[in-house]
Amino acid sequence: MSPNPTITIPNLHRLVLENGITLIVVENQAADIISGRFFLKGAGTIIEQSEQAGLAHLVSAVITKGTENLSALEIAEKIESIGAGLGADASTDYFSLSLKTVSSDFPVMLKLLGEIMRSPTFPKSEVELERKLTLQGIRSQKEQPFNVAFNQLRQQMYPQHPYGISVLGTETSVTALTRANLQQYHQTYFRPDNLVISLSGRITKQQAVDLIAEVFDDWQNPSQPCPTYRSNSLIVNPSQREIIQDTQQSIVMLGYLGTKVNLEDYPVLKLLSTYLGNGLSSRLFVELREKRGLAYDVSAFFPTRLDTAPFITYMGTAPSNTEIAIEGLSTEVERLTKETLTEEELQGAKNKLLGQYALGKQTNGEIAQTYGWYETLGMGVEFDNDFQATIPPITSDMVLEVANKYLSQPYISIVKPEG
Repeated sequence: MSPNPTITIPNLHRLVLENGITLIVVENQAADIISGRFFLKGAGTIIEQSEQAGLAHLVSAVITKGTENLSALEIAEKIESIGAGLGADASTDYFSLSLKTVSSDFPVMLKLLGEIMRSPTFPKSEVELERKLTLQGIRSQKEQPFNVAFNQLRQQMYPQHPYGISVLGTETSVTALTRANLQQYHQTYFRPDNLVISLSGRITKQQAVDLIAEVFDDWQNPSQPCPTYRSNSLIVNPSQREIIQDTQQSIVMLGYLGTKVNLEDYPVLKLLSTYLGNGLSSRLFVELREKRGLAYDVSAFFPTRLDTAPFITYMGTAPSNTEIAIEGLSTEVERLTKETLTEEELQGAKNKLLGQYALGKQTNGEIAQTYGWYETLGMGVEFDNDFQATIPPITSDMVLEVANKYLSQPYISIVKPEG
């Protein structure tokens, strides 16, 4: 397997191998640990039809429960006997497996992970067990006011889009999933040219290439191309909905359709979400909790997404304050569309965003996740530097323009007790 280098950065290497695997290696000799993330591009819930919602999650729950040569118990014993970590996860935009071990055990664990990736058997008994656990998880979400409000908001914002449904799926869709569906998903998306391997730790580029070749060199791609996700056009159609539930507090959420990670307004919206809702010094926390005493919990978030991401503000408050909470959140967001941030406010948000961004890459696992995730999104490993470089030049006028572009038409979701 002869790698083809495409980028050269000290201690960070990106190579595309002959069968299409993208390999990222970050050499970090500080600790005798190697962490790996193995991403399948476009294989998260974003590719699910509504009738198969929860498929990627169910695959992630069952894929480590048996291969052609090993039972679930044997796999667990191999992992636990050396204190390693190996797991699978399904997110909105990707499917991934993770691996963490001391460097001397990495070759053995990599071979095990390769076997799990290439020849899972999805035992029927394990599928049924994980289906029951998933259904319990879905029902449990219905008892949690925050999740109820968030699920309602997603359905309002993304009525015909995979982002509108929980990663777990629905009771109806999960009940209908079959072992054959899991096998078809695996056959479709588990292929070398759809795989991004991101490693960080005590390993050199050549060691990584040799080990990956040993496990994956004979893995060939199917003749047909891998299906890719095609974005659905989203139309802003604000609505307000509420659910009456037996709860001790009201949850109020305001959602706005934001932007994709590859568009120029993305870093500005990241900065705005940091300013509004990140930490005890954030605008929402200071104004609505500290000064007005309205909130048990208040914040904002804007996730990184392959497709149009939601920009969300939310508050947990006493039921008697429900209407005031809506007014408070609305006023604070609306302020961003009318007033420019002061230089002090703007610089404070920039410092916080860049500082927390740097703190998010302290461990080998976080480093492997960051570079692999950006590669999976199609942004490349250079996005790590590119994103940070976009923050200092942002001006108050740019913030005002972006706020007016995205934050003027909220979807409102409320969960409150009766009365």
